[in-house]
Formats: sequence, C-alpha cells, structure tokens
Amino acid sequence: MAAEGMKLYSYWRSSAAYRARIALNLKGLPYELVPVNIAPGGSEQHTPGYHAVNPQRMVPVLVDGERVIRQSLAIVEYLDESHSGARLLPVTARERARARSLALVVACDIHPLNNTRVLQWLEAEFNTPQVERERWVRHWIETGLEALEELLAGNPSTGAFCEGDSPSIADICLAPQCYNAQRFMVDLSRYPTVKRIYEQCLTVPAFDRARPENQPDAPRG
Repeated sequence: MAAEGMKLYSYWRSSAAYRARIALNLKGLPYELVPVNIAPGGSEQHTPGYHAVNPQRMVPVLVDGERVIRQSLAIVEYLDESHSGARLLPVTARERARARSLALVVACDIHPLNNTRVLQWLEAEFNTPQVERERWVRHWIETGLEALEELLAGNPSTGAFCEGDSPSIADICLAPQCYNAQRFMVDLSRYPTVKRIYEQCLTVPAFDRARPENQPDAPRG
C-alpha cells in the first residue's frame, strides 16, 4: 500500500538525498519534498527546527507517519522492506551482499570524504584554496571509481545494472556519485563499465525524475 503523507527532507544537489529520491521513485511512492538549503549562505541544516528533525544536521530524512528514518541507505532498505513495488535489493543473500558492497564503496569510501561539510571545514580550518579542495574531491572520486570499475567489469553478476538487469541499491548509489564526478570534471570514459551503467540508469524514469536539476529547489535560469 502506498504511504500517505510521506515527507523527504532533501537538498537538490545532495548525493545522499538524490539516492532517497531515486528509491522513492522506483517504489512508486508519493511524497512531499521538503527542501533544506545546506549550501554556504543557506545553512538551514543548523536551524533549531531542523536540528530537532536530524541532530546530525544532514539530509536526507524520511518521515513516514510517526517513523523518522535518517541515513540514505537506511531509507532505501526501509522502503524496500515496508512497501511494495520494485525491489531495491536483490532476492538472494549472495546478490544482496554484492549489491550492498558496491553501494558501500560509494556511501562509505567515496562520498564521506567529499561532502559539503568536509569541504567547508577544509576551507575554514586550513584555509585550503578552492583549487586544492577540488583536487581533493577528484582524487577520492577517481580512486573509488577505479575500484568500482574493477569490481563491475567482467563480473558475471554485472548486467545492464550493477547487479543483474534491474536497478538496485548499488545503482541508487552509483548514479549520484557519477553526477558528482561530472560536476568535478572527472572523465567517466576512464571507467567504461561504470559509465555504461550510469547512462543506463538515466534512461529509467525514476532516476531521471530524481536528477538534481529536476528538483523544485534547484536554481533556475
């Protein structure tokens, strides 16, 4: 049954919020998007009202009735376990383990080093110039994508998507990371399997609707 009154606290360019939007779209669930401007100059994540929603002062947060779920991968798994629709994790234990492991390469090893608060801290604490911050970002994205390419290329479990021929939690993480890679001028052609899967993801309407530029809080003009 589709949930009524579901809310997602999101920021248009947040990779983690992007994941949650994809998951909700894949499940076919209606939701209200509540923008939280986490960019410098916005900093709405630090307001007392939002602190009450998420003491980590991060997005996304999913509110489903009385349930409040924080952390994007917890949201993905919650949606898969509690609502019908397309599966976000594969059927067998082996397939689920592989899909989760691929997702965690992004969610644990790439993204945390490059998110907004890390880059803001590097600037504030060490006066790190923008050119060096961007070099930092590219280094960790490229290191992670190199590993993902090896894990995906030639593996018999890799299909149209990371695990088989249906999108899963792995693709939900991969697509936003590839968007970030392009934002920071990382050449995806160096990772042909990653690039192919990313392009396949973007043909899926649920992924397309979740793209940053398609969000109501994205800058216009």
